[in-house]
Formats: sequence, C-alpha cells, structure tokens
Amino acid sequence: MQVFLITFVVFLLVVLGMAIGYIVKKKTISGSCGGLGSIGIEKECDCPEPCDNRKKKMAAEEARRKMLEENRIL
Repeated sequence: MQVFLITFVVFLLVVLGMAIGYIVKKKTISGSCGGLGSIGIEKECDCPEPCDNRKKKMAAEEARRKMLEENRIL
C-alpha cells in the first residue's frame, strides 16, 4: 500500500507541475517536431485518390453536414 501511495503522490506532483507550467506560460501542448506538416506533408497518405474506407467516411460526414444544415433552427 505504501508503494501505491508514493506512486500516486509522484504522479499527482507531475500533473500539478504540468498544470502550473501551462498556467504560467499560457502555451498549448504541442509535439517536439511539429508533426508531418513541418516536412511539407499535408496528409498521412499522399495517394492521389482516397481509399474506399476514407470515401465512405467522407460521404457520411457530408450527409451529416447536409442533414444538420437542413434541420438547423437558426
């Protein structure tokens, strides 16, 4: 039980330290290398045409967007 409490306190201190750092710097969390955008890649796959699964997802997103737009109150 003592090991659990020590581990919990250490994790709590780490989270508290990160929170204080965020509050002081007002800076969002970001990766160290900037991701794929930093090397000029706009998307994970540079295929000229999206795969079938991606096309289905895009169609579902478009249908949802149209439905929300048609049923919008304001």
